Amino acid sequence: MKANKDYYDVSADLEKAFGKPGSKTYKKALEEAWEEYNAQVLHDARKSAKMTQKELAKRMGVDKSYISKIERGLIVPSVATFYEFIAAIGKTVAIVNPPKIIYGNEA
Repeated sequence: MKANKDYYDVSADLEKAFGKPGSKTYKKALEEAWEEYNAQVLHDARKSAKMTQKELAKRMGVDKSYISKIERGLIVPSVATFYEFIAAIGKTVAIVNPPKIIYGNEA
């Protein structure tokens, strides 16, 4: 791992663990990481709306266990369910320019 006073380049470590960027194993790991991230975002959004899983489940017409599984990343919701979840907690979805993801030595 190369060190810099501003950041650490972990690309070699990631490549060792998940393969080269673009490989099947790397793409699978990236997909799983985004799924876990999205689950946490939904959990945090519900909490910031000061709503319990039970209240959200009632609004959506589903079981509380379903909400729990989404928030723990055990179920990846469909796009429709994602929007329903967001609307049920009184939030909206905005499309913004994401930060650039740097692969390898592109920096």
